[in-house]
Amino acid sequence: MGYLDSSTITVDAILTKRGRELLALNDGSFKITQFALGDDEIDYTMFNENHPNGSQYSGEAIENMSLIEAIPDGNHIMRHKLITLDRGTSVIPFIDLGGEGIIKLGLGGTKSITPKTLNYNGVTTGLAEPNGYNFTIADRRLVSRFSGIGQTTPTKRMAAPYATTAVGESVNGQGISITGVSATSLFGTNEKLLTTLTIEGRNTGARLTIPVEVSKTQAITTAAVSDATPSESI
Repeated sequence: MGYLDSSTITVDAILTKRGRELLALNDGSFKITQFALGDDEIDYTMFNENHPNGSQYSGEAIENMSLIEAIPDGNHIMRHKLITLDRGTSVIPFIDLGGEGIIKLGLGGTKSITPKTLNYNGVTTGLAEPNGYNFTIADRRLVSRFSGIGQTTPTKRMAAPYATTAVGESVNGQGISITGVSATSLFGTNEKLLTTLTIEGRNTGARLTIPVEVSKTQAITTAAVSDATPSESI
């Protein structure tokens, strides 16, 4: 959802199909239990400490900015969420994959990813967040399996009947197992296809987006993206 402009308290909310179904029931089953705030549209470089009218006007340009309307695509909105950290926190938590900058998959290849959050609870070397992570792939068509691992009740998605349109999908867990498609129908004349994987810490709000490359060649065997994960076919 998003505020229509900065002068009103009107909220523009876009519901999913399931949300509209629950709202239509009018039986109390439609309830908003969680929400997030973000500042994607704010340009903080417009803060002017030397404003000619005085320091009280330093943020005038920012306060007068028009805010964007709601966009129902998580890949393009709420990319910079506001988070709450413990009082006295001096460093911002961030997600680390052991230096891996891209996920490469061959046809039918599988890779396991176990992120850590650095600067979490004062540990600079990294900890797994207690509530795990949200994993969002931008183009679900490129993977045949997309499963959260390491949670009590991890979410799991198998191959879905997506055809011509790129559709994003999310799962959660302490880690993720991702398998590339085994068919070449989506490739055409391309030797590889690209999408992105976004990882978000459920305790800290730390966020990382990395590219995912699925090649047209058969999977090979190499190490997974994890500090202590055995080799897997990717």
